[in-house]
Amino acid sequence: MADTLARSRHDVGNDRLLMLLRNMLTQRAVDTRGFQLNRQGKIAIAMGSEGHEAVQAGTGAAFVRGKDLLYPYYRNTGLILACGFPLDDVFRSQFARATDRTGGRNIINHITAREMGIASISSIIAAQCTHAVGAAYALRLRKDTGRAVFCQFGDGATSEGEWHEAMNFAAVHRLPVVFICENNRWAISTPQSKQMVNKDIAAKAVGYGMHGVIVDGFDPVAVYSTVHEARERAAVGGGPTLVEAKCYRFLSHTTDDDDRTYRTREEVEAQRKLDPVPRFEERLVAEGVISEAELTALRVAITELVNAATDKIELEPSPEAGDLYSNVYADTYSPWL
Repeated sequence: MADTLARSRHDVGNDRLLMLLRNMLTQRAVDTRGFQLNRQGKIAIAMGSEGHEAVQAGTGAAFVRGKDLLYPYYRNTGLILACGFPLDDVFRSQFARATDRTGGRNIINHITAREMGIASISSIIAAQCTHAVGAAYALRLRKDTGRAVFCQFGDGATSEGEWHEAMNFAAVHRLPVVFICENNRWAISTPQSKQMVNKDIAAKAVGYGMHGVIVDGFDPVAVYSTVHEARERAAVGGGPTLVEAKCYRFLSHTTDDDDRTYRTREEVEAQRKLDPVPRFEERLVAEGVISEAELTALRVAITELVNAATDKIELEPSPEAGDLYSNVYADTYSPWL
């Protein structure tokens, strides 16, 4: 793993390194603010991605805006931000405001932005995998080359039938799709050892006849390099790749979950030593990419940006009760008439 990181550093300029850092810090700030808002009773639920920042920043950097398509899952707030989704719209979703892209009618983190190539998120685990493969098949049928589909999921999704169906179909038809497993070791309360004997999910790729690769999910540069290579392979007709990014979920599944009931504090604290945010900060300071003073100023600026966004969005109107059935049924149909 260390050799891979050393080689990949020379392919990434300082501008991209700082972009990765900004995205990771923004993810962490959004997570922190979301949990605060939930505890204040201002939003119904919050879902953190602490421990996933490097995976999502690196993947987002490999996503080609205006060309690629993204099929995310519910823990992908940082990724959608990295792919161009507006910060204000993230909080419109969290506050369920009328100004939200779905009119405040979707559960938190379930966003959509067709014009950005970001598909709607489904709560059904692994449902996005078959959707992503369908989109990749459409690109193939239309001979729409130079594009790729990104499909994100957690380790729990690999236990679902849709995941296996999607993998097999993509391999058979050599579709331009990159499957990216954010393996945080826990499918809510189920550890990986209770789901499969395999230690490495990427090892399953060979059974479908596709390329599989494991990457350090705590290093955004390694993730970027790996996903970029898989994306380029897919876009030129080289077929799909299964990327397993090994990371960890530091927080509970959501604010409605208590992870103390299924894992020890000692386990979490041991993984915290690998926290990708301070590790990447230290790395960039050591390499002279950013100074300690600049890093402090950047942290403050991002916190202020996130807080200002929440203050602004909180004042926006909530949906009207009379609009309950809009964007649900065609035309003006009401089930009560």
